[in-house]
Amino acid sequence: MTDIINNEPLRLAKLIAQSGLCSRKEASRLISKGQVRVNGDIAGHLHAITDTDQIEVAGVPLAAPAPLQYWLYHKPVGIDCNNRAEDPASIAQLLRTLPVRLFAVGRLDKDSRGMLLLTNDGAFAQRLLHPNYAHQKSYLVTVDRAAPPSIVNAFSQGIRWQVGPHSYQAKPCQVQWLNERQLEIILTEGQHRQIRYMCRALGFKVVDLCRTAIGALSLGTLAAGDCRQLNAEELTQLQMLQAPKPKA
Repeated sequence: MTDIINNEPLRLAKLIAQSGLCSRKEASRLISKGQVRVNGDIAGHLHAITDTDQIEVAGVPLAAPAPLQYWLYHKPVGIDCNNRAEDPASIAQLLRTLPVRLFAVGRLDKDSRGMLLLTNDGAFAQRLLHPNYAHQKSYLVTVDRAAPPSIVNAFSQGIRWQVGPHSYQAKPCQVQWLNERQLEIILTEGQHRQIRYMCRALGFKVVDLCRTAIGALSLGTLAAGDCRQLNAEELTQLQMLQAPKPKA
């Protein structure tokens, strides 16, 4: 039994967590207490699992985990990434229609659109969101008026903005002007409404914001509101996102 993304044997605690029985942290506690057996023997933390192993937790056979799945979703404007079953604008309304229980990796603001990844792989989601990995995320941004190409320098130096009494500082980011009102911005961080605040600090209002890629994985031609499973080539592109970036 292997991890689809990392192509390596699954560790016992991760497999227990994927079954839905408990969190990975709690699974580690159960292993430490000797309450987990593999093929009748008390298991240790480094036990790698195969497809034929019989696992018991506190004397109860472990349910088989759902197969790991990775989906691409083009979130439209107006969909809220908060998972609220009672909210008709929530992403929960999409998730309930899918054949397997998934969750969104990260979020996009309600008034933004573009790429979201959906998965049931919590470890993968944690890696993708962790700042140590410094994944590049690409956005197509349209602003309300023409701007001189020279303000690209401001983005490359790192923009500071103020929200109420709080001050925020962006890391330098890559920007390319596509025409006088449209630009591509590539970030390696994800502060709350960061692109909108950066543009506002420079005197512009964002009128459209679309996330088009994460690393080499692209939204492509997927229509707004549609979702699908990743293909084999895209799964390979996800593997490229797993190595932490070296610290400068």
